Amino acid sequence: MDLLNGLVEKGLRRELPTREEALAVLVTSDDELLDVVTAAGKVRRAWFGRRVKLNYLVNLKSGLCPEDCSYCSQRLGSEAGVLKYTWLKPEQAAAAAAAGVAGGAKRVCLVASGRGPTDRDVDRVSKTIEAIKEQNEGVEVCACLGLLSEGQAGRLRGAGADAYNHNLNTSEATYGDITTTHTYADRVDTVQQAQAAGLSACSGLIAGMGESDEDLVDVVFALRELDPDSVPVNFLIPFEGTPLAKEWNLTPQRCLRILAMVRFVCPDVEVRIAGGREVHLRTMQPLALHLANSIFLGDYLTSEGQAGQADLDMIADAGFEVEGAGTVTLPQHRADVADAQAAAGCGPHGNGCGSHGAGDGACGPCGGHSDAVPVPAGTAGAARTDLVAVRRRGTGTDLPPNA
Repeated sequence: MDLLNGLVEKGLRRELPTREEALAVLVTSDDELLDVVTAAGKVRRAWFGRRVKLNYLVNLKSGLCPEDCSYCSQRLGSEAGVLKYTWLKPEQAAAAAAAGVAGGAKRVCLVASGRGPTDRDVDRVSKTIEAIKEQNEGVEVCACLGLLSEGQAGRLRGAGADAYNHNLNTSEATYGDITTTHTYADRVDTVQQAQAAGLSACSGLIAGMGESDEDLVDVVFALRELDPDSVPVNFLIPFEGTPLAKEWNLTPQRCLRILAMVRFVCPDVEVRIAGGREVHLRTMQPLALHLANSIFLGDYLTSEGQAGQADLDMIADAGFEVEGAGTVTLPQHRADVADAQAAAGCGPHGNGCGSHGAGDGACGPCGGHSDAVPVPAGTAGAARTDLVAVRRRGTGTDLPPNA
């Protein structure tokens, strides 16, 4: 297909596709799906080989968020029944992080619900970062704490943070439809503050909230312009107790097309399959590894993922390998630029999609639970509420974590 051949050539040259080409990927037929995966896979392998980076989430503070993000189980007024607890102590967070590192995670993502951290919260997280770094030599730490105030990114960087996550989530035109308590511009500002402080910026999207193909292309093109270091792709987990509980718009095929489009637009950047992969990709998860080069290991913030060992088995069975701690995630041309920018304390200003490091919090939809009767798996776009479960183990509980 001329479209796919052209996209592969552009991807290998790090050249931006046209909007029309990106939209065309999203409307390819099921008969063409394997061709799409094959083409995007060539670009993925050219820049990342068959390596898969593992990231591990630690939910430092769960629930009771004052923001009204429609997709989130921790939002203001949520009835999703997720775990609710205040800040973990540094030693508790370090113990949780150690479980992920032992399972093969290269990066630990520290996430806390809320609009954004106070200066006291930054002090608290800084101590947690120091504790994790002390116990786990070489581990990367990413923070995801919400909207940042002036100077906070620099303080996190000084404490040893490697990266900061803050997702754009959807297009600027439709952002007000999912959140009213802050703006799209607020999110862009936080990502830019992280970049300016020399942190590896991570910013991505949530698919499946009822957005159009044009919205998906808009947000991915905006991410390319913003130039984060990694792009997590979340797939909405609709759960009872939030405004988007009935938004079951995704199929495995749709998810693969979205991941392929992101890879073509951001060819040499870490693309991470984040929240919702088990729910929406289901048995097609191994195929998605040909498109993305990063995943989360085990559970998410408030929902349970598949067993950590199952993740490792899936990677091996699909012919991929876990990326080691001593390997630089991104291609050398990006790593060199990012290292220089971090040393200078400034962020990337290129026209690519990323620079150094990799994934992070991808703090998007977290999971929930529904008592609705599940619909057979073969029904396209049908609700698979049987695959959604609130996290009841790991941080904030007395049960061992899933890593």
